[in-house]
Amino acid sequence: MFERVEAEESAALEALARKVRDELAAAGLPVLPAGLNPVLSGGAEVDVDDGADAAGGVFVGWQASPRLRACASQAFRTGHLDDPVVRHSSAIGIAMMQAMSAVLASAGFGVEDARDEYRPHQLRVLTGPPSGQPPTWQLRDDELAIPGRQDHAATEAD
Repeated sequence: MFERVEAEESAALEALARKVRDELAAAGLPVLPAGLNPVLSGGAEVDVDDGADAAGGVFVGWQASPRLRACASQAFRTGHLDDPVVRHSSAIGIAMMQAMSAVLASAGFGVEDARDEYRPHQLRVLTGPPSGQPPTWQLRDDELAIPGRQDHAATEAD
């Protein structure tokens, strides 16, 4: 029987997945919204497996465009494994895993190859950035200050 992690651990996995989505989006990558059927779009897909076993965790995969996936699928179905689209599709998956791994590692995430036959060309996110480390893309204090605001407040107080 499938057992899920406790609610607190599930919430922590979801929070980690949100941070991963945010960081990949900040890098300019298209990110599939949680729950969107990947048949509708391409981009980074962040998945939470809340199983209470070694296969659970946060995973990142890459979905090429629906058109490229359809072409590769057609080649597989018809037995044309030497079709260039098969090689190209695989090369894209490998390249995007390397790129997303580098982006996440640079942002302070711990990542590794998923090492799971059911998750080929996917990453497992082990940890998020250190606690208290704000994202590099977060609004800065000088961006929050409204020009002229302090002068206007001081004038009103006089």
